[in-house]
Amino acid sequence: MKTKLKYKTCPNGHRFTKSSECPVCPQCEKEQKPKGGLLSLVAAPARRALQGAGIELVNDFSKFTKEEILQLHGMGPKALDVIESEMKKGKVKFKKSK
Repeated sequence: MKTKLKYKTCPNGHRFTKSSECPVCPQCEKEQKPKGGLLSLVAAPARRALQGAGIELVNDFSKFTKEEILQLHGMGPKALDVIESEMKKGKVKFKKSK
């Protein structure tokens, strides 16, 4: 069964289609992607989750447990792999679970 695409226009005037009710404009998302750093390495849902939690730098992960990061909406196994790789490079560890 084919899903019907819905045309939408974002507040910035970009016209796009989505097969779901997701309000995120692909063009705006592309424009907001950082050019470098940790947040440029993960997909948009994970990036939004990390930004929402106040995480922008690798060192910020030392304030959170791995479980807390995994509970963020938008965080998946691929993003966690990237994060853990960057943490290893920077010699950063998650906060210990209680």
